[in-house]
Amino acid sequence: MIEILEVKTQKDIKEFIDLPFKIYKGDKYWIPPLKNDEKKMFSPDTNPELEYCDTQFWLAKDNDKTVGRIITMINNKYNEKVNKAYSRFFKFECINEEVGEQLLLFAEKWAKDKGATHIHGPLGFSNLDNQGLLIEGYEYLPSIASTYNKIFYQNVFDKLNYQKENDWVEFILYPEQHIEDRVLKLNETIKKRYNLIVNSFKKSQELKPYIPQVLKVLNEAFADLPYVVPFDDKTGSYYIEKYFSLLNPNLVKIITNAEGEAVAFIVGLPSLSKAMQKANGNLTPWGIYHILRAIKHPKVVDLALTAVLPQLQRQGVAAVLITELQKELIRYGVREVETTGIFEINTQAIQTWKNFKHIQHKRRRCYVKEL
Repeated sequence: MIEILEVKTQKDIKEFIDLPFKIYKGDKYWIPPLKNDEKKMFSPDTNPELEYCDTQFWLAKDNDKTVGRIITMINNKYNEKVNKAYSRFFKFECINEEVGEQLLLFAEKWAKDKGATHIHGPLGFSNLDNQGLLIEGYEYLPSIASTYNKIFYQNVFDKLNYQKENDWVEFILYPEQHIEDRVLKLNETIKKRYNLIVNSFKKSQELKPYIPQVLKVLNEAFADLPYVVPFDDKTGSYYIEKYFSLLNPNLVKIITNAEGEAVAFIVGLPSLSKAMQKANGNLTPWGIYHILRAIKHPKVVDLALTAVLPQLQRQGVAAVLITELQKELIRYGVREVETTGIFEINTQAIQTWKNFKHIQHKRRRCYVKEL
């Protein structure tokens, strides 16, 4: 008999974190997360989003063996923003369809008891978490900012009558190794028209003074996208700490205006997928070696974040960012770039990437169900 039990002890936390390492053992397309990062999720001392998210962590047990897991959550800030009573679920994993069904039915009851009218997911605490269920592109290695799951997970949602709410699509881009003069001239024209300065970096420490401004740009640029809650100082610091050490500063470009204020930025992240597989969740000296090597000598780059203030969108500023990043890609000899998830409804961003030679190789889905 399957029981759903709340995570309460350190042993429970370990089992919650370790379960996907068992489910995906030997799967060449799964990217193990760092276990220490996963542990931070459970405590308000290390996860400030627990202050406004009514959150509980659960294990599915069968004869004392852990066979599934799920997080149930009410993101109160998001519900206030959209004036709805939604519940989320996150970190959904199971060994078979029966366990998956029991987990989702349990999450639905939990949501009803909390007064929710709908349940949707997989959705994290914020839009910087790895969200959505992979439904296309199982034959491609994901980036560390994407997701991967067993194919049969889709069947669980279909059986329980979940519907599509939103899809993210992902692309592999094949950038040219030469930038045409007309593109460079156009970029100079755009920079002069709006009095813009492109800031480049050699050391990570040079980025730190820009962090508050970058968060401001991110909040304004993403304000109208689904599931987004603005970052405050605490939540911003949480994600900066999580990702800052993984940056190659050469792949970050920040555009400022005449007053020195950030108005746009792009973050390219060296692909760490294979390095993370070798680390297998642990920052041992061997794991650190592979991660640092991938950061310093990128062969594939993930486009982690691109943001432009609303008043400068559709003015060619995004094209300036991409061109400036492309100069670095050429210098490193990078011939393949992977985008993170872009909402299917974000046609402007999708058209930008379609200007490159590309393939659309992955699709992730957020499901929703009325309770």
